[in-house]
Amino acid sequence: MFNKIMKRGNRKVPKSDADALRPSSAPASVPTINHSSRSVGTASAPAPLPSGPSAAAAASMELSLPLFRDVPAPDRQSLFLRKLQICSLVFDFSDCNCLRYAREKEAKRQTLVDLVDFVQSSSSRLSEPVQEELVRAVSANIFRPLPPQAHENTGSDSAGAADEDDEPYLDPAWAHLQPVYELLLRYVVSPDTDTKLAKRYLDHSFVLRLLDLFDSEDPREREYLKTILHRIYGKFMVHRPFIRKSINDIFYRFIFETQRHSGIGELLEILGSIINGFALPMKEEHKLFLVRALIPLHKPKSVAAYHQQLSYCISQFVEKDYKLADTVIRGLLKYWPVTNCGKEVLFLAELEEVLEATQSAEFQKCMVPLFKQIGRCLNSSHFQVAERALFLWNNDHIVGLIAQNRNVIFPIIFEALEKNIQSHWNQAVHGLTANVRKMFLEMDSDLFEECHKRYIEKEAKAKSLEEQREMAWRRLEAAVAAKYDTEDMVLVN
Repeated sequence: MFNKIMKRGNRKVPKSDADALRPSSAPASVPTINHSSRSVGTASAPAPLPSGPSAAAAASMELSLPLFRDVPAPDRQSLFLRKLQICSLVFDFSDCNCLRYAREKEAKRQTLVDLVDFVQSSSSRLSEPVQEELVRAVSANIFRPLPPQAHENTGSDSAGAADEDDEPYLDPAWAHLQPVYELLLRYVVSPDTDTKLAKRYLDHSFVLRLLDLFDSEDPREREYLKTILHRIYGKFMVHRPFIRKSINDIFYRFIFETQRHSGIGELLEILGSIINGFALPMKEEHKLFLVRALIPLHKPKSVAAYHQQLSYCISQFVEKDYKLADTVIRGLLKYWPVTNCGKEVLFLAELEEVLEATQSAEFQKCMVPLFKQIGRCLNSSHFQVAERALFLWNNDHIVGLIAQNRNVIFPIIFEALEKNIQSHWNQAVHGLTANVRKMFLEMDSDLFEECHKRYIEKEAKAKSLEEQREMAWRRLEAAVAAKYDTEDMVLVN
């Protein structure tokens, strides 16, 4: 039977059939750092397997391979190796080829599931050749040019994530990719995986290519990548500085060059856990990362797509070292949106989280520019911005900081409150403003009266200046009219 299959495998495969399969192994060359797996120009295809049976025949051979539970324990590593070699064959799942080799595709999926079960349940360590072949098979399957993104297909110029109403892209090859990612995850987390040996195969080149895949539009793939990279970071201490630096590079390119990347949120989730584990006192390297990468991530228009994860990372820094609060708040003010009201609401929510962890000494360093900005938010004609700014007074810690520094803050904020009371169009904002104004009155009635008196004097002065300006304009208009009337009389005479 085996000889028949081998003979059948030596037959030539039609060109259309050959295109439907990509027999491959992991490339031997070290990739360049471009932080993108998008195909540009001619994409480098994986190196082909050595000559032998065709891909279709090789996949069919799997049908004769037994399950692990059906072979003696000493033979399982050898069987594992044979199954890995078959799983290095990559099928084409594009629309025109989705129905080709359905039997072989299902056979490969079942083989991958069997491999996952073996790694998960086996109590014996994988041999070095098996580990090498495992990483090679995984690489052959997951490291591929990613399909064009939605904006590349539509020609859209808008930056950032896809519209929330759009359905996410789902990779048609997920039936094979999912068990491959699961296999890699089980290999990484297995207590029997020796890091000293595994780091030869899960090296810097492998990690870089893994990071490239975070730009995939398939959320299922990004979720697996997030979990796997986090596990690699936790288990392989030798890779930690390199992973942090590589994520830095992705952020820099996203912020200052492309402003397009699908996996910023997932990378920030990983960093949230990493920041949580930083030892104190915090290294200068980590503080620079906050200033140069995390704070500038507020700049892109697409910040809403990853703001929750970004806000968590920022808050972790301030909770770890409260002295960073001034740096963070001034950074937020630097990138504060001017015309994007939705983004402004997000900034106000993040600001509340930061202020929650801010101590009085750091608060005093930035309170003047901070409350000037909050005052502008209070007077915003967009009711959600004004409402979110007023919600800050629902936070007891923030109210305590304001009370301690009321002599500085009241005069800054008082005018904005009075203008809201007099003229804001939204009733909810009007009601919240009245509550905050009442809180100020109860906190320090003398200071309130003094601020009120100054406000009345300022308004009266402004009204007087406006009247003088209008009077000056009327005199000018009268003088011009008299001049033209005189000229007309001369011409008539």
